Amino acid sequence: MSDLNRRQALSAIGGAALLASCGQTPKEAPVDPDAHDLHSYSQPEKVRVQSIALDLTVRFDARTLVGSATLGIAPENLEPYGHYKAKVSMDYIKSLQSRPNGKLILVSAISPTPAGEGKTTTTVGLTDALNHIGKKAMLCLREPSLGPSFGMKGGAAGGGYAQVVPMEDINLHFTGDFHAIGTAHNLLSALIDNHIYWGNALGIDGRRVAWRRALDMNDRSLRQIVSSLGGVANGFPREDGFDITVASEVMAIFCLAKDLDDLKTRLGNIIVAYTRDRKPVRARDLKAHGPMTVLLKDALSPNLVQTLEGTPAFIHGGPFANIAHGCNSVLATTTALKLADYVVTEAGFGADLGGEKFIDIKCRKTGLTPDAVVLVATIRALKMHGGVKKEDLKSENLKALAEGMSNLKRHVENVRKFGLEPVISINRFSADTDAEIALVKSECAKLGVEAVMADHWAEGGKGAADAARAVVKVIEQGKSKLKLLYPDDMPLADKIGTIAKEIYRASGVTIPKPVRDQLASFEAMGYGKVPVCIAKTQYSFSTNPDLKGAPENHTIAVREVRLSAGAEFVVAICGEIMTMPGLPKVPAADSIDVDAQGRIVGLF
Repeated sequence: MSDLNRRQALSAIGGAALLASCGQTPKEAPVDPDAHDLHSYSQPEKVRVQSIALDLTVRFDARTLVGSATLGIAPENLEPYGHYKAKVSMDYIKSLQSRPNGKLILVSAISPTPAGEGKTTTTVGLTDALNHIGKKAMLCLREPSLGPSFGMKGGAAGGGYAQVVPMEDINLHFTGDFHAIGTAHNLLSALIDNHIYWGNALGIDGRRVAWRRALDMNDRSLRQIVSSLGGVANGFPREDGFDITVASEVMAIFCLAKDLDDLKTRLGNIIVAYTRDRKPVRARDLKAHGPMTVLLKDALSPNLVQTLEGTPAFIHGGPFANIAHGCNSVLATTTALKLADYVVTEAGFGADLGGEKFIDIKCRKTGLTPDAVVLVATIRALKMHGGVKKEDLKSENLKALAEGMSNLKRHVENVRKFGLEPVISINRFSADTDAEIALVKSECAKLGVEAVMADHWAEGGKGAADAARAVVKVIEQGKSKLKLLYPDDMPLADKIGTIAKEIYRASGVTIPKPVRDQLASFEAMGYGKVPVCIAKTQYSFSTNPDLKGAPENHTIAVREVRLSAGAEFVVAICGEIMTMPGLPKVPAADSIDVDAQGRIVGLF
């Protein structure tokens, strides 16, 4: 298909014009090592979608979504949010429970690098590709957080011809879910301090308030603060702090809740503080769970949008896998499985973080079982894992690529530890050479896993058709038999140690005595059987973000543990990871603006 015809086809289904400043099409441009790489994320302003002009043939008409994204949902079961997005009603979701489940495909990736892997782009492109080869498929993604969108990433809706739309809405306020989650979180914060101010009938020890505040923006200045200064009228001064909203336990609960009742129960179980005799104080003791549920009631319904090719997509919830469990809501995933034959969902960052938590937390709690796993990699990123600097990635380097393959091999091994069978999707860049591609395929063949080149960024679903066929083949072979990494009754410290040794290949774990005592107190309170959620850097198997490849025999240092009693897991904070990130020296916000025509620019 010519570029003109491709654009016309995309326009007919609600697509957008890709405006590449070089004037060449992504597919037909000759490989020039000195030219800008059309697939590169290093200069996104030169390749990103400059504007989205959705065709009105894809819209909510008479309260129903028309066009190729139709799922057969009756008008009364959709709550439109403008013309191009809607929420699916909870009553309709309940009515689907007798339907059989489709096949679940989990997309994860190698350890991320500044070179870019394109995990979300692959999730979108693969789902488009499944429809392209005649399957009924839809996808489930997390909602982007404003923190990284204005910080490092500049957006998280896919890229090129493999995008979910409306891209600007999704990357910004979308349907207001994050605002609802942040408001519910901070309502609880306000009720805690208000209770203390008005006599403190529950006997909360101000030194042992465990509930921090939340904000959906990277702001390092709020990590550690002192609140309630200014005199008697403002309450009792105490040490406090903010986490980014995606790290909030409310976000975790939101994504794990099965329905409104489950949401309310989990919110009530949140432990917010302790008394002087160390007894827990829960959100329900403050009568907070009811009004928090009210704030979250509408947000709990999954958000329906679509890709540029009209593939339906649920985008709902957004915890980070480096500080939380890193996957979209249970409601979105389980509902999609009732609506489509194949559901593609994404786990945050690498298979060691998002993939592990998807299995050991989400699958453990819900009974979900992936039928196949897709590991996303780029040759560029593999070369970085082999020691190549970002500015040198366009040059062929087979030695570095061979060394960097250690990271991909480690992720393949880890996926198989869970009893699952992976497919390797290599996100194609125009600077990739035939020799580099051959090396990756050869090394993957030695592992008994298929590596497929995918060009969905440039060609949409057609460009990932081979990857889709490979995934369907793995599913039909039925090799995947899910195994959890550890049993429920294993002690919490041993669960942390098991993940560190089995997944990170650490020689051991260091847990200071106060932290061990805290774990013991969690077990004494009856929380010894919950899973653990490791918060650590996503850039390495170790806690050192600069240690690339597949390091072994390092030590995982646990700095702090937090009990998420409502979400039903324990968070182990390791190394120097922050639950409130900071902005980089040059934040993505510097390039985000509105032009004279009112169009948003700078998001990609």
